[in-house]
Amino acid sequence: MTKHSAFVYTVANQKGGVGKTTTAVNLAAFIAARKARVLVIDADPQANATSSLGVRQDGQGVSLYDTLVNKVPLADIIQPTARPRLSLAPAAPELAAAEVELVQVLARENLLRKALLPVLDDFDFVFIDTPPSLGLLTVNALTASNQGVIIPVQCEYLALEGLSQLMHTINLVQESLNNDLRVAGVVLTMYDGRTNLAADVVREVQSYFPEQVFKSIIPRNVRLSEAPSYGEDILAYAPSSPGSKAYLALTEELLSRVRKQLAAVQGEAQS
Repeated sequence: MTKHSAFVYTVANQKGGVGKTTTAVNLAAFIAARKARVLVIDADPQANATSSLGVRQDGQGVSLYDTLVNKVPLADIIQPTARPRLSLAPAAPELAAAEVELVQVLARENLLRKALLPVLDDFDFVFIDTPPSLGLLTVNALTASNQGVIIPVQCEYLALEGLSQLMHTINLVQESLNNDLRVAGVVLTMYDGRTNLAADVVREVQSYFPEQVFKSIIPRNVRLSEAPSYGEDILAYAPSSPGSKAYLALTEELLSRVRKQLAAVQGEAQS
């Protein structure tokens, strides 16, 4: 990765309802608010990131489906959002058909990475939101990442269920498609401090991912749930809410990791 290329993260967990879209959209929003150029790629046919950013797909506009299946350049589907410097490559329901339509395509796991290459220098950060599955769309997202996977894990019973399957997929992609793939971080979401269970889950996840868990924990917060229905990120919708403060802290933590990473790379180059 050149120093000008974007940092590309995939937000993934094949379990639904764990806060993938909320995490992708709000990390993107807070980083864009820092004057960085950010792109959200919505790779989920449910298009929740698309609607969360205030873009309504009426079936007329182009989407990621057109890029993956019809070879429309990614630059031609990217749209601005209400937040300055935050752009979106929208999803649409027909994206669900892409998995079937691309079965015969050679190197189909690399389609998103190839599509992303021409626009990498236009952005500082890219966040790819994925569907709750480990199919071709998620594999494309993992293959396209140069900074790894951010895994949201909800602080609820059976939180770690299925994560071994996700880790297996990550390892397979790393071995065969993307040698740089790693777990960039684990985000604990939907935390309810009133329950003993939540504290138990935090300890369990921290023992499973001792190095990768972010210290910033996202609470269960009604404002976070409401914001997408207004097509707004939490910074725009309820900037002083506990959810907003938690994502601000998570953003600080992620950027701190990025700065340490860049410093380490520069140190190696000088030695």
